[in-house]
Amino acid sequence: MQSEHTIILYYKYTPVENPEALMLWHKAVCESLDLKGRIIIAKEGINGTLEGTTANTLKYRKMLVDLNKDPKTRGTGNFSDIQFKDSVGTGNAFPKLKIKVRPEIVSLHLGEDDVDPRHMTGKHLPPAELKKWYEKNEDFVVVDMRNDYEFDVGHFKNSINPQLENFRDLPKKLSEIANIKDKKVLTVCTGGVRCEKASGFLLKKGFKDVYQLDGGMHKYMEAFPGEDFLGTLYTFDGRVVMDFGGEREIVGKCKFCKDKTERYENCARSECNARMLCCEKCLDEGGLPWCSEKCKELSVHPVRKPQAV
Repeated sequence: MQSEHTIILYYKYTPVENPEALMLWHKAVCESLDLKGRIIIAKEGINGTLEGTTANTLKYRKMLVDLNKDPKTRGTGNFSDIQFKDSVGTGNAFPKLKIKVRPEIVSLHLGEDDVDPRHMTGKHLPPAELKKWYEKNEDFVVVDMRNDYEFDVGHFKNSINPQLENFRDLPKKLSEIANIKDKKVLTVCTGGVRCEKASGFLLKKGFKDVYQLDGGMHKYMEAFPGEDFLGTLYTFDGRVVMDFGGEREIVGKCKFCKDKTERYENCARSECNARMLCCEKCLDEGGLPWCSEKCKELSVHPVRKPQAV
């Protein structure tokens, strides 16, 4: 049975002269179509995830693609060739609509080392070509550009995890992958937006042969469910994880007992709030989940600030 709701994931690096105008356009359109989710808009483009009825997500897609054709909305970006990734919605994946104008559509904070993906980025590798690479045992290295907790629940086989706590940690981790500078490197992430910039950053830092997975893990899993990608895909919505069917191995492990699980909890210390895998058994037996003994100690015996005299 087909779901009444669809979640769409998309991004596009394209010049946006007036991000505030694009934000207001989205606010009006999304509210009229009862779409909920998160959209980030910057002068470098747009990055969004939305859920709504399948019919209304289709209406939104057409309106965004046609946006630059309307003289009233020119200057808000050209999205005529934007790529959408679809997955089955639940109707309550997002509690509300959030639209933000920020300096970047995904935070990397490169400063002087910033790259414009329209001019410097890795070669786009279609999912079907990556499938051939796997089948032919091509000599390549997959580098996962997602956060470490995303990697824990699912990833491509034989991929490198640079242990990024946040995407902006990439420059600090560069020395740890310097040994693959001369190899064929494929950067991967959920939908492609992080790899679009990260692959360009690697090229700028002297990596010789850099690719990015076109459409990200999402598109590969759509095309080849249960193949080459181990586990499930972390999502930043109410579903938490998702897959496209097929036979798959559960690779997620509980932080505490190491049993297989795909269930997430946040560290009970609100100042930390780290994301981690925690099975129901350990949660039931241990009560509040702390990511470390330090966080547990600080929660039970908080450091008190000195009182002003």
